[in-house]
Amino acid sequence: MKLVFASNNAHKLEEVRAIMPAGIDVLSLREVGFEQEIEETGTTLEENSRIKAETVSQWLTANSQQSVDGVFADDTGLEIDALDGKPGVYTARWYLDEGERLKVKGEREIFAANRAKALRELKGQTDRGAQFKTVVTLIMKPTPTLPKGKELEQVSGIVRGRIDTAERGEGGFGYDPIFVPEGYDKTFAELPAETKNSISHRARAMEKLVDILSKI
Repeated sequence: MKLVFASNNAHKLEEVRAIMPAGIDVLSLREVGFEQEIEETGTTLEENSRIKAETVSQWLTANSQQSVDGVFADDTGLEIDALDGKPGVYTARWYLDEGERLKVKGEREIFAANRAKALRELKGQTDRGAQFKTVVTLIMKPTPTLPKGKELEQVSGIVRGRIDTAERGEGGFGYDPIFVPEGYDKTFAELPAETKNSISHRARAMEKLVDILSKI
């Protein structure tokens, strides 16, 4: 089975490929020639995940010469209890919230600016509970053997934890250096990749996706 993952994020792609079982080939947007920006106009993770999957699926139908079986897209949000679930759907560019004018260049600086904002917002807070939520939308190419109603599926995965008071660890990406998952005393950035990939929000959503794919 060949699926397109609606992302060019190298970190996400590495995680997803590590999680997917043998026999499922995962292609990035770059590998299928998709270069346009996807406008994430949704107000929920569910909406944005579906927008990305539908945009790429429609483009593949009209433009791509590659034969693929389907497309899947994820949208992930960090939801902090003391901040009423913020940043949520705005997780990736939270540093721009409230009109902040930070001059950042590149992925690494964006990640750092987002983490710094989280630590500032929680300064002095005793309630540091939080969760990561990933929503994955799958759109399969219609076939005569595909069960009715299985062309589009949406699943989610959540991992509870807390925001630490300082950054720890060199691994992972995004908010990993400040997020400590429940049951552990290390941040995602300190845990081995195989451990993170077995318990993370994305791993839990992907596990459900793999289960759906196994029945197609």
